[in-house]
Amino acid sequence: MKIDSERVLQLRTGFSWSQDELATAAGLNLRTVQRIEASGVASLQSAKSLASALEVELGALLRPQETAMAKYEYKTLVLPFKFGIFKQGLPDISAALTKEGSEGWQFKQLVLPSSDWGKSDSMIAILERVIE
Repeated sequence: MKIDSERVLQLRTGFSWSQDELATAAGLNLRTVQRIEASGVASLQSAKSLASALEVELGALLRPQETAMAKYEYKTLVLPFKFGIFKQGLPDISAALTKEGSEGWQFKQLVLPSSDWGKSDSMIAILERVIE
């Protein structure tokens, strides 16, 4: 089980105990207390013993849950239009993105590929959404 080793150290020093004194109070081996403070890992029984000796609830010694990194999936949306973007106007980007947004997609980036003459016949919207 993952223990907040900094919290254990803080509580131990609050009692002005050495690691050996905490081990004695908790009924643990000195090496076990050293390992817990160094690695932040303890068995359930050792964690309960520490909590009892330090006069706190077991939950006060547990390491807070780390938030997992979100995973994303990506999608491209091709928005066609005629050559001469500045003469013809842009495609209806808002309507296309609103439709995709209703399915949980979020706009990430807009890419305008170009030909040899600097003209393009499409825009590409890159969309992302979080994978549950």
